[in-house]
Amino acid sequence: MERSEIFLHGRRVSYRTAGRGPLLVLLHGIAGSSATWKEVFPRLAESHTVLAPDLLGHGESAKPEGDYSLGAYSNAVRDLLEALGLPRGTIVGHSLGGGVAMQLAYQYPERCERLVLVSSGGLGRELHAMLRAAALPGAGVVLPWLCVAGRHSVGRMVHALGSLGLRASADLEETWRSFVSLEEPEARQAFLRTVRGLIDLGGQRLSATDRLYLTADLPTLIVWGARDPLIPVRHAHEAHERIGGSRLEILAGAGHFPHRDSPQRFASALLDFVETTAPMPVDAKRLRRRLRAGPQPSASPPK
Repeated sequence: MERSEIFLHGRRVSYRTAGRGPLLVLLHGIAGSSATWKEVFPRLAESHTVLAPDLLGHGESAKPEGDYSLGAYSNAVRDLLEALGLPRGTIVGHSLGGGVAMQLAYQYPERCERLVLVSSGGLGRELHAMLRAAALPGAGVVLPWLCVAGRHSVGRMVHALGSLGLRASADLEETWRSFVSLEEPEARQAFLRTVRGLIDLGGQRLSATDRLYLTADLPTLIVWGARDPLIPVRHAHEAHERIGGSRLEILAGAGHFPHRDSPQRFASALLDFVETTAPMPVDAKRLRRRLRAGPQPSASPPK
């Protein structure tokens, strides 16, 4: 996993890359980084070019003030692909990265051969209370204390996260790592800006379900952990029903990070999907046809 960086619009973008072959783009979740893919990177890089960026506001990338919407993240990924001279590829998104992947497929379908959603956000309202609490008005005051506690009192933090339903697995490890990363004020502000654009006290504010019909020609794989405590696995089943021809892989025993809990099964499912599906062909008129033929409003009930 070679780490490199490039400056786009005057801002540092850090990314990891390896391998040679058809392109796989791996997008991490909120408060995460490209390091989350480290266990599947070697297997995927045996036959593919693998690119895993640190999204803006995360990891080693810049953490500027500004726009942290899904559209802005999507634009940043497109710009990175263009700047690196990389062709279209299979876009893989975990959690927040799943929302970014769907937005990228919507805004820039010419960049997307296939779509892979991994415990993805944006497919339903429900969300763990821990993430909903981050949308509270006072979260910016509380978070610094939690971050310091997470670093200096690991045992206490592990116990607290366990009481919230996070098992001693990748879920707990990644969540603890996320808390620690938010000690940096710029990372914390980027996190809060992202959260407030996507989440409210009731759960996820944004949903792609009304536009999933646009993916009818886009080969789609949905991967979820059967024991995901953060986003219910029911979202995977509902998205599978809505996306015609999609594949569904529920990994038994895995939580919110199936690529960490079951890296070999995850990599096998992803590689098999890529090898047995044809990329969506580039068709400039497809979006127009889909939009015009899309769902129509239901008839108004009689008065």
